[in-house]
Formats: sequence, C-alpha cells, structure tokens
Amino acid sequence: MKFNSASKVFRRELHSLFFSPIAYIIMTLFLVTTGWFFFSTFFIAARVDLRDYFSLLPMILTFVIPAMTMRSFSEEYRSGSYEILVTLPITRLEIVIGKYLSSLVMILIMIAPTLIYPFFVGVTGDLDWGPVIGGYVGAVFLASAFCAIGIYASSLTHNQIVAFIIAVAVNFFLVLVDKMLILLPGFLTGFLQYLGADYHFQSIAKGVIDSRDLIYFVSVTYVALHLTYLVQREKR
Repeated sequence: MKFNSASKVFRRELHSLFFSPIAYIIMTLFLVTTGWFFFSTFFIAARVDLRDYFSLLPMILTFVIPAMTMRSFSEEYRSGSYEILVTLPITRLEIVIGKYLSSLVMILIMIAPTLIYPFFVGVTGDLDWGPVIGGYVGAVFLASAFCAIGIYASSLTHNQIVAFIIAVAVNFFLVLVDKMLILLPGFLTGFLQYLGADYHFQSIAKGVIDSRDLIYFVSVTYVALHLTYLVQREKR
C-alpha cells in the first residue's frame, strides 16, 4: 500500500465531508443531543464526573456514525464515480483506508467540542481526571470500530438508507449484547460479554486502560476493514 495514494483518497473524502451539509447537520444533532442529555442530568445528580455522558455515548454513536459513513461507497456506486475512481492508479486497499480515515477524522472533529464538558464540570468541584481521559481514549477506539463497520455497510449497497440500517443494526447488537446476558444460556455469557462494545468502552472509561479492551476494538476495526476490502476486490 502506498501512503501517498491513500492520502489522496483521504483528502478527497475529507474535502467532500467538510462541504457536505449533511455532515454539519449530523454534527449539530450530536452536540445538541449529548449536551442536552448531559447537562439535564448533571445538575440533578450533582456529581462531579462525566459518568452520564460516557454512559450515553455508545448508544448515540450507534446512530450518528452510520449517518456519517453511509455515503462513503453507496454514493460512489449510485453516481457512477466509483467506476472512475477504480480506474485511477490506486489500489482497493488504499481506497478503503483513505475513506475510513477521513470518516474517523470527521467523527473525532465532531466529538472534540465536548472536551469543554470536563473543564466546565471541573469548575464545579474536584474532578477525577483519570476516568475523563479514559473515557475520551475509549471514545476514539469506539469511533474507530463503528467507522469501520459503517464503511463496510456502505460498501455492500447502492442505497444509503440500507447502508445506514445495516450499520446501526450491527452497532446496536454490539452495544446491547452484554445487557442481555441474563436471558441467555450460561455457557454463552463469557463469549457474548466479550463481544459487547459497551462493556469494553465502559471498562476504559473507568480510567483503567486494559490491553484486552484495546485489542477488542482494534480487532473489530480490522475485521470490518478487511471485509470491506474483500467486497471491493470482488467488484473487479
């Protein structure tokens, strides 16, 4: 893989996202939703922490990230620009990596304004910064995994709505699977708990960086991107 070729796709996609009204609508909805849920409970709970924000973040990203990534391949297929893209001296892997990184950077830009929350909370009392740093580290890894899933879903179809639904369904399963363990046979609980994205995210958000949690998110990201590459290779 040539870094220069992947960076060209990255810049092209990031430029497209920056000038997309949909991206700004999604970012605005994210900030309004997280801000409203966080501050409406913060003053009632009167706790000096961001526990409520980080407990909501996986579910909100379950919907927001697929909305940001659904156009990645689907729009290229629909408009016919994908045929032009693959005739350029760029490999399918470089296309996948460039699109994935541009979406991830856009998501991180969207999350960045919420960094003001801990400083606001810190003014009201003695804030423990360990869980805050852990929460944002976990948010980066969670966003990475959900972006890869969204890119994969978009690579499967010409229809953006179908891509959105597929990605939301997968993310929804990963976020909620560890909440349904009481309904499942005991021999499955360990395996299904490990599949839970929220389980690993909340572990990191406690301020303890466990390599098993990082390996989980890196593995989900790798598997989703590899599947996307295989889909692209089949489209020769």
